[in-house]
This record gives sequence, structure tokens and C-alpha cells, in this order.
Amino acid sequence: MTTQPEYTETELETLRQAVIMSGHAVVFCEFAIVSMGIEIATLGKEITGAVEKHPDSQLIQTLFAKYANGKEPQEKEEPQTEVSPDAILESAVSLIRKALAILEKKATPAEIQEYKEFTYGCANSVAHAAGEGLFGIGDKVSKKEAATLNVLKTTLGL
Repeated sequence: MTTQPEYTETELETLRQAVIMSGHAVVFCEFAIVSMGIEIATLGKEITGAVEKHPDSQLIQTLFAKYANGKEPQEKEEPQTEVSPDAILESAVSLIRKALAILEKKATPAEIQEYKEFTYGCANSVAHAAGEGLFGIGDKVSKKEAATLNVLKTTLGL
């Protein structure tokens, strides 16, 4: 069983950010104001509900306890980075790779699989949250979202 002292705060933040950026990669793969709002809200619900949905996962508990019950921690100011769909997806892929490298050294195979599935599940929930198009009334998962999910799934080794 994984416990927090096995991870540095920097490692924990990398693990958290890989999940969050994976969701953002789906949200920002195409621009649609209404859909983006719904998808961002869905990602927030996935993150804030993680502790409740995964009560037996020490890793998920450790990573997302501070987000439980909608209590998002105060984020520190990050330097501005390019905000294009490709840049966000590239950042998500890079963070996933870093996260998996951390987990390979410190987590059990079951915890690694659970983390992979949780990360992909969050992104998948975002993709299914709203439909395609300006008002989100088209197909639930657009071609761009499906392509983004495929990249994430491949990177996660699922």
C-alpha cells in the first residue's frame, strides 16, 4: 500500500498534474464555449469526487484529498505557457510519462494500473460531458476528442 511519505511533494504534484492536464487536453482540443464550460465542470467533479469514488485507493486518497468536497487548494502562480491544443496535449503526455516513471519506482503494479485507469477515466468523462459544436449539442465525442483520448490511452499504456 502506498503512503504519502514515499513520495516527495514534487512527485505528488506531478502525479496530480498529469491527471488534470489529461482532462485539459480534451477540454481544449477544440474551441466551443458552452462545451468547454461543461467539460471543465466535469473535470472538477472528477477531481473533487476522486476520494469518495476511490475509498480503497491510498494513492488516489493521497493525491486528491485536498480537493475533496469541492475544496480546491489555492494554486500557486505558474509561468505563462503556450495555450494551444497541441501544446496542452504535449504537456499532458510529458506529465503522464513523468508520472508513470515515478510510479514505476514507488507503486505496486495494481496502484499503477489504478492510476492509469483513473487518469484516462477523467479524460474520458470530460470527452463525454458535452456534445460537439458551439452549443455542445452534436456528437458526444468529437473526432478531435477521440484522437486526443487515443493519444492519452496510448501514452498510459491502456
